[in-house]
Amino acid sequence: MDTHRLFGPFPFKKLAYLMLTLAIGVQLVVISYNHFTGFYTLSGWAHFGVRFGRGLLLSLIAGSLMALPDLWLIKWLHQRAPWADRVSERLVLQLPLTVAIALAVGFATTFTAHALSPYQNPLSTVLQYNGLIFSIVNIVLMATLEGMLAFWENSVSQARAQALERELSQIRFEVLKNQINPHFMFNSLNVLSGLIEQDKAKAQDFIDEFSLIYRYVLETIEQPVVDLKSELRFARSYLFLQQLRYGEGVKANITVPAAYLDQLLPPLSMQVVLENAIKHNIANASKPLYIKVGAENGHLVVRNNLQPKVSNTYSAGLGQRNLTKRYQMINAKVPTFTVKTSNYEVRLPLIKMETE
Repeated sequence: MDTHRLFGPFPFKKLAYLMLTLAIGVQLVVISYNHFTGFYTLSGWAHFGVRFGRGLLLSLIAGSLMALPDLWLIKWLHQRAPWADRVSERLVLQLPLTVAIALAVGFATTFTAHALSPYQNPLSTVLQYNGLIFSIVNIVLMATLEGMLAFWENSVSQARAQALERELSQIRFEVLKNQINPHFMFNSLNVLSGLIEQDKAKAQDFIDEFSLIYRYVLETIEQPVVDLKSELRFARSYLFLQQLRYGEGVKANITVPAAYLDQLLPPLSMQVVLENAIKHNIANASKPLYIKVGAENGHLVVRNNLQPKVSNTYSAGLGQRNLTKRYQMINAKVPTFTVKTSNYEVRLPLIKMETE
């Protein structure tokens, strides 16, 4: 039986200590009880040592033979009748199966011990006696294993939750740092400076959209998801600033059916996609960058024409990796980034809002 496949990195070292402690305790109780009741009288300490040593070995073997089926049974019952939902069915199934495992192992152990050294008492009596002991021991063992598994699973869940929270905090920091990027700030302020002198109305529009972007960042950075309607509003503000900077070099078309607008995605997903499109492609009046945003088959789809910049700038792909991690924390599906013949396509899965 592959126990690792059953429970993954289960603390089997602790289980071994438990089995040893239980075996020692059982042997001390059984040998003492047999001696003082006259069921099996000891002739001295040497006799005790032999009985204890042989009994301890058989108990460890028997305990292991019970523990492995017990673990398998717990695993099966977790799927068939979990404690949270089906307590009565769980008890009805688990108790008799626990006793059945104990009797099977107890009888096998008794016959083995009898073959090594025949019992003084009738074998049928010993079988009944050992069957009772093994049943009680396995009920205690099963309860202990349930407690160990519950404690272990809770510890693993807490550790995983803490690791995810640390990772999410780091990702949020990276997203915020990238959004409040010194280059973005510098370029935006340069554009604003030029607009103030040339077109005060556009300068005011620029300030309004600029403030919307950063208000959105601060309001959503701690949220796991936002609705697509809000994300598209942010995308329009972001593209407005870029179009003021690049003029006719950036052309965008956002056409998303209304049925998709209430669906969800991680906040600032569009910022990653749009920033990468503008960062890695030529965008000027003679060679415009066309960005098209749409939705199909449960995905937000962003496409841009390919006209890569001739640059030695190294791209670590940090934004895409962080976006993928953010999706993995909330959804089974993750974004795809595909280079095609004439365009680059990003597909962001949309998450349907749960309704009661």
